[in-house]
Amino acid sequence: MKELGDRIKYLREKLNWTQPQLSEKTKLSTVQLSRYETNDRKPDPEALHKLADALDTNADYLLGRTDDPSPMPKKSSGGRAFLGGPNQYTEEELEIAELAAQAAIEAWRKSKANKNNKA
Repeated sequence: MKELGDRIKYLREKLNWTQPQLSEKTKLSTVQLSRYETNDRKPDPEALHKLADALDTNADYLLGRTDDPSPMPKKSSGGRAFLGGPNQYTEEELEIAELAAQAAIEAWRKSKANKNNKA
């Protein structure tokens, strides 16, 4: 199994980034990144968060807890269970459903505000 440093380097190279480019995106020094990639040091939680975000992955992948480098789902996707889950629909269908839900909520808020203003 790849170690944390190997995973960081793999994703960085997959994005065709140099260490200085990743350093700029994470605000971590190239020395830190080099030590992480060679497994000489382990990132603290804040650095791990920055790396996961910049490399568009999840911390569990970097830590070796999963082999799936997919980013964590956005918090807004958690409410899709009533639709049968995100795997039941295309990404376009999910986007339409989310936009429709947002429009319905906005219309409800406006209706509620109008009723409150009349009272």
